[in-house]
Amino acid sequence: MTAERPSPRKRRRTPRSDWQLPLLTEWGLRPDQQRLLVLIAGGVGVVITALALVAVVMSLGTYAPERPASASVADQDANLPQVFHGWASPKLFDPVSDRAKDNRPLTEKEVFGQTKLTVSKKLSLKLVAKQLDADCAQALWGANLLQQVTEAECTQAARGLYASSDGRYVGQYTLLNLKDGKAAADLVESLKTLYRGGWTRPLTAPRSAAQAAFPTGGHSEGGAYALGHYVGLVWFGRADGAEPTTRDDFVTLMLVMRGAEKAVYRRVVTITGPGA
Repeated sequence: MTAERPSPRKRRRTPRSDWQLPLLTEWGLRPDQQRLLVLIAGGVGVVITALALVAVVMSLGTYAPERPASASVADQDANLPQVFHGWASPKLFDPVSDRAKDNRPLTEKEVFGQTKLTVSKKLSLKLVAKQLDADCAQALWGANLLQQVTEAECTQAARGLYASSDGRYVGQYTLLNLKDGKAAADLVESLKTLYRGGWTRPLTAPRSAAQAAFPTGGHSEGGAYALGHYVGLVWFGRADGAEPTTRDDFVTLMLVMRGAEKAVYRRVVTITGPGA
């Protein structure tokens, strides 16, 4: 009797690894090798994708934020008049409507020779600083304003800073020398709406008159006057920056500060003669 052969022992099949990919298995790679290759490939894919993204971004060009033009827009801390008025040139100044007939340059002494302007018996405006610039860009700021005065062939800007005798007020008068009456009229008309984008630069008072300064963000009022081929810019406010009260007669104070315009009146007389 033939003895029965013991049945062959079944071999346990190794469970298929999650990393067994048919193609890689055909290539003879073990599961652990396949897993390593996939991880490496994934990392390379990320790098390739990142490089591709960089290439796309670079192809779009670079971006540079617009740089604000020099003095083109007022800084948040810029001092500006909150109230503004503009006036056309009276016929009185027609004789000086053309600089060709009035070509003698202004002088500091001519415009600001009077260092004290009387308001009343108890109040006066004292000239604490003055400056005459041949380059009008030194006295003004604002791209549109600078462009306009350049086209108007501005050759001089005379500025005078005033402080009241009681320390309550500060004011500045600026006189611009333009080519003709039309340029002056156009500038004044433009400032009626564009003065917030360009105005006169305030002078710095000496230490002895430190209160003569326009407080940042304080209330002030301004005006522009065409005077033949000249333009006068008046700027006035309280030294503490507060809005005027019934006690503060800005109209009278600003008219008194316009005493600097006597220089233009004298030039009219020089051309027309005392009889006129």
